[in-house]
Amino acid sequence: MHTFQYGIDHLTSNIAIRLARGQLRGVISDAAKQAIAQSAAHVENIVQSQQTVYGINTGFGPLCTTLIDVHDTRKLQENILKSHAVGVGAPIERLLSKLMLILKIHALAKGYSGVQWSTVERMLWHVDNDIIPVVPQQGSVGASGDLAPLSHLFLPLIGLGKVWNGEKTVDTVSVLQANGLRPLSLGAKEGLALINGTQFMAAHGVLAVADMHNLLTNADLIAVLMLEGLNGSIKPFSEELHALRPHRGNQYVAGTIFNLLQGSGIVESHKNCSRVQDPYSLRCIPQIHGASRQAWLHLKDAVETEINSVTDNPIIINSELTISGGSFHGQPIALPMDYATLATAEIGNVSDRRVYLSLEGDVAGVPKLLLRSTGLNSGFMILQYTTAALASENKSLCFPASADSIPTSLGQEDHVSMGAISGRKLRQVIDNVGRILSIELLCAAQAVDFHRPLRSTPIIEAVHQEIRRQIPHIEEDQIMENILQSAHDLVRSGTLVQLAERVAAADGVPYHGHHASLFNNF
Repeated sequence: MHTFQYGIDHLTSNIAIRLARGQLRGVISDAAKQAIAQSAAHVENIVQSQQTVYGINTGFGPLCTTLIDVHDTRKLQENILKSHAVGVGAPIERLLSKLMLILKIHALAKGYSGVQWSTVERMLWHVDNDIIPVVPQQGSVGASGDLAPLSHLFLPLIGLGKVWNGEKTVDTVSVLQANGLRPLSLGAKEGLALINGTQFMAAHGVLAVADMHNLLTNADLIAVLMLEGLNGSIKPFSEELHALRPHRGNQYVAGTIFNLLQGSGIVESHKNCSRVQDPYSLRCIPQIHGASRQAWLHLKDAVETEINSVTDNPIIINSELTISGGSFHGQPIALPMDYATLATAEIGNVSDRRVYLSLEGDVAGVPKLLLRSTGLNSGFMILQYTTAALASENKSLCFPASADSIPTSLGQEDHVSMGAISGRKLRQVIDNVGRILSIELLCAAQAVDFHRPLRSTPIIEAVHQEIRRQIPHIEEDQIMENILQSAHDLVRSGTLVQLAERVAAADGVPYHGHHASLFNNF
């Protein structure tokens, strides 16, 4: 198994997820250990010289002018974990908690936070043994970092809180005892270094980068299937058109869809039909999907800058220079996550419109409600109710959390990012849009069935065949629960996209449009 060097190597969303899933092992190099030790020595020098430095020998937040006796500096760090662990709500998923640990280890290993090697070593033990702290989902305002969730994340270091052990949550102390370990005694500044930072919102961002990318690739492929089902024109995807308005996302989507449709027998069959223009939800796919891809690119860049940064406070440059700044403030990723929420919701909005179009019965050979026999049967009618409900719910989630700010800490923290809420909302919208796309997939595949014996391109035929392998053509009303779940599994797993890429590679045919290197990697 390949290894990743915390604090040294460049961390990406993809690498972080592979580390969290145990597909890659993270290690601390000798160089990183030396940087950690040097930073801890700087803090010890500050304590011994009795310099007044925030968070080392002062209270926190509005208590920053309250001096702490040198003998109480360790107690101060333990108290901050206890007092700030006030998160509420259901626990975040285990993978998110593990990502938080991974991101924090990477930041601390850069050697500007003043923590002891023993503390980082214990964090690594939690990751390597999959003993993951339980973290509530609510309570962060995203300003002094994610104070409450990070406090819960690190209570286990001092023997408190709960952890996931297998599928169960248990008290930390029982797991430590079972493994012959003792709670740590935190040194000066360590508690503050642990709970200052953006790892809660950044972990949400990491998963959002991966999941939004999967949605976008599925959205393009499903849209092509729907274009085939509804006799859409290939002309709006021509390179000549998009060269005159060269947004990179537009060009990528247009090129991809053109490649996937080029040579289709279904397209050829209606090449000379009387329809002048398709509705916007078909004709403007490059503009709509492309704009959302640009937002994804912005999110990816912001998140990957963040997860390779030092975001606690104060920053220990050396024994003489500590800087109490605002690197923990979540605004740099809160805004992109809010932008990405809107961009993702728009993919759901246009997908819902295409579902509606597919039910109208305006395409030759494709029956109303996508069923031959209606009246006694309602066909696919009510599926669009679900997409409409999800699209409407997404609209209510699109209000940017970062537009709000409530002063905290007696006014010391008088502007907060609300980035934790941005991240949570983004992931909810991503899940909703995945379900909308899965319904579009069902409708598009059903519409394509009515064009037989005409055939599409090898890639689209392979995709349609895989759908039909798992989901049958529907002839009459039936309970759709299992069918909806199967369709959602196809979208969420990326199965169809992976299949399309394999067919393209095997046949040597083009798939992705221009700028593939920008939009196909995360």
